[in-house]
Amino acid sequence: MNPFQSVYQLIGEEKIKELTAYFYQEVAENQELRRLYPEKDLAPAERRLFLFLLQVFGGPQTYSEERGHPRLRMRHFNWQIDAKMRDHWLNAMFTALDKIEPEQNVKELMMGYFIKVANHMINHE
Repeated sequence: MNPFQSVYQLIGEEKIKELTAYFYQEVAENQELRRLYPEKDLAPAERRLFLFLLQVFGGPQTYSEERGHPRLRMRHFNWQIDAKMRDHWLNAMFTALDKIEPEQNVKELMMGYFIKVANHMINHE
C-alpha cells in the first residue's frame, strides 16, 4: 500500500469532498487556472477530481470503475502546463487544504502527493 492511501482512513470522504469544493472555488477565481476548464459548469470536473482523490487516498475505486485508469498525464496533454501553471494549481490546492484543517502529518502527506503529481504534469517549458 502506498502511504497516500491512508489519507482516506485518516480524514474520511467528507473532508475530501470539502477539499475538492474549496479547490474549485479557487479555480473559479483564478483566470489562469480557469482556462484549463473550458466548460462553464465546473461541477463535472469537481466530481471527477473528488472521485479521483477518493481513489488515490485509499477510498472507493469509483473513478476507475467509471473512467478507467487515471492516466493523468495523457488526459491533461491537451493543455500546456508549465511551471507557472503548476504553481497556480498547487496554490489553489494548498489554499483548499488549509481550509479543511487536517492534522499536520496528514497535511504533509497530502502536500507531498500534490507536489509530486503537479511536477509530473508539466508538459511545456
